[in-house]
Amino acid sequence: MAALCESFTLCGLGPSGGVGLGSGLLALEPGPDPDHVLLTDRGRTATLFKVSDQKPLGCWSVKHGQIITCPVVCNFETHEYIAVHDDKVLRIWKNKDINLDKVFKATLSADVYRIHSLPNGGPVVLFKGGGVRTLDVLLEAPQQEIENIVSDEVIKWSQAFMEGQQPVLIFATEKDGDFFVYVQRVKMNSLHKYKLEQQESKPMNFTACIKNQFITLLCLYSNDAVYKALIPLQQNAEEEEQILSKSLLLNLSVSGSVLKGTSFVVLDKDHIAVLGSLVTSGEESKECLTIWNTKFQTLQTSKELPLGTSGQLWCYEEKFFFTHGKVLTVIIYKCETSSLAAAVGKLKDSRAPDVSTFVNWDTLGEAELAASFQSQQSVPLKSEPKMTLRSRRNAVTKVQQDTLSVGQLLLNLKDASTTVFEDELRQLMSKAQMPDIQATIGCVMTAITDRCKANPKYYPQSFLVQIVQTRDLSYSLCPDLMVVALEKKDVHLLQICLQRFPDIPEEITYACLELFLSLSEAYLQSTDVNLESVICYIDVEFNNKEVKSEIVENGFNAELEKDSCETKITKETHLTAAGELCPVGPQKAALLNAVLQSAYSETFLLPHLKNLPAQQAVLFLRYLHYLHVKCSEKINTTLPGIRAPTVNQIMDWMCLLIDAHFTVMVMLPEAKGLLSNLHRFVRAQVRFYSELNKIEGSLRELQRLNHQKDIQTYSIEVLELI
Repeated sequence: MAALCESFTLCGLGPSGGVGLGSGLLALEPGPDPDHVLLTDRGRTATLFKVSDQKPLGCWSVKHGQIITCPVVCNFETHEYIAVHDDKVLRIWKNKDINLDKVFKATLSADVYRIHSLPNGGPVVLFKGGGVRTLDVLLEAPQQEIENIVSDEVIKWSQAFMEGQQPVLIFATEKDGDFFVYVQRVKMNSLHKYKLEQQESKPMNFTACIKNQFITLLCLYSNDAVYKALIPLQQNAEEEEQILSKSLLLNLSVSGSVLKGTSFVVLDKDHIAVLGSLVTSGEESKECLTIWNTKFQTLQTSKELPLGTSGQLWCYEEKFFFTHGKVLTVIIYKCETSSLAAAVGKLKDSRAPDVSTFVNWDTLGEAELAASFQSQQSVPLKSEPKMTLRSRRNAVTKVQQDTLSVGQLLLNLKDASTTVFEDELRQLMSKAQMPDIQATIGCVMTAITDRCKANPKYYPQSFLVQIVQTRDLSYSLCPDLMVVALEKKDVHLLQICLQRFPDIPEEITYACLELFLSLSEAYLQSTDVNLESVICYIDVEFNNKEVKSEIVENGFNAELEKDSCETKITKETHLTAAGELCPVGPQKAALLNAVLQSAYSETFLLPHLKNLPAQQAVLFLRYLHYLHVKCSEKINTTLPGIRAPTVNQIMDWMCLLIDAHFTVMVMLPEAKGLLSNLHRFVRAQVRFYSELNKIEGSLRELQRLNHQKDIQTYSIEVLELI
């Protein structure tokens, strides 16, 4: 079983990333410690990162006009770093070195393609002409002549590994559409050349591993398949060129979708990870990271990457590294024993809810489901004392019966009537026991959403609302629920999900925001929306129109702002938001409040927010300004009511929205007045708090004097504040 676990950002890749990676990432290599990685950009800089702390430990750059032309690597034996710039200039330095102009330098006689550093074999240098030298041999005579082996061929990929005490280098070349593979045992000066079998599709990427004197070469082809070729290390005689036959290892297709892979890595003998675009007929392609089981030809897990990638994928210490948008993302993964139960998602995991209750009717046939359920009954038990064994056998049998009944019930209900379907699901949820209750509820939600997608006329809104309100769910447990609700424009269910789900993706949050802003006030008045977050600060008459209420804003005075020379702060009553009413009705306001309080990452939300139509962006900003003014009515800057957004949430969204649409808002005539009001309001507040800061010292002194005096009788004191 393979799974993708938690993810985090290692660093930014844009100009503001702070580590010199603005020109893009050339490569990522392991550092001197298992928790360290070396990043090389497509320019002048190499950076050493500590992965667990997500912080740089060192950064080195070559001079302006020079370019690092192959990935920087670490010499694991000496803990030195090795770089090549301008194809031929070799640099070697240590952690303490700062200026690369003052470190060791050697100019070589030929262009370097790549340096491979092996933990127990030292660095190996591969030249563009196919020549190979160990670093020690090369440094003895940097200007030594390097043979040209590949002639007019161009090296496309290379990899090195240790076989015993011997370093082995393998690299692939291309010439006129033909691909060749070279295997060289460096210290034995043994070289073998192979030609890949020709076919219509072309290899796009390679990876390899070595075991028992055989190299397993995996090739990712343009026909969305992975092929395998075995290359023996032991050869009786050196032939000029041998034909390398290959066999199909894996087709990258599942349930009518095809993965257009760009790069891949081997995880273990039964699992590979592929980065690429998932293409489904009639739908827009989606970039994603996937893990496949090559033994059983199944897709184990995948993660959508909406911000796009560079197509590069690295894997070290059970972590994936890849660019996602403008950041370098790290995802921890796990791979366990490969079995048929794991391949179809039926393997028991004591650390997580039982996933065997999740049934995907689109990918598993009835026979496969039956076989999967039956396979769970044959799990052997370890030898234990008689009493303990009997009690454990009874417990395991009970769990297996419950799991079996869930799977069989969902399979039998696939074609049941609506009444029978919902009644049986209610009974199933009422009988669910811990610790499998979450898995059972998730299975029920999956069954309902699958039926909704299969039958557009079916949508049990009240049943879904009841489940979400009474069960502790999350987005990841039922990812299709909010998608279906968005299609049905079920704003009541979306409001509840936004309030209760802690892990909603930014893409879905934006989709909810866009839907809420696009719906008319007349439509929303006919819907069931919880108004508890707005009812205390938006007054509603019986005709659903807001009552004009006068307020005093902290430090804001329209007359004061007209005369910038006036410094005296006065209080004046006026209408909210400089004379305007709340720009949206109470129903829409309650829905927008649910969006404001949902968790999000600014990095992932901002690209989606830029797609918001200009008129909707202006309306949303007007509402945020209204809330900001409302917060300023109170000394504690909080809105009354239940589940009302905080001033920090309002300000964060306001800044994010202006960042996403600043240019558009400056150009729109209807937005200029709004931006001007925002500017005046913020400037007034800054001035107000500045005046408060001026008298802060006097107020503290007054407080101190009052504590010192013990006035027993009535008195009048006059204190002059200077």
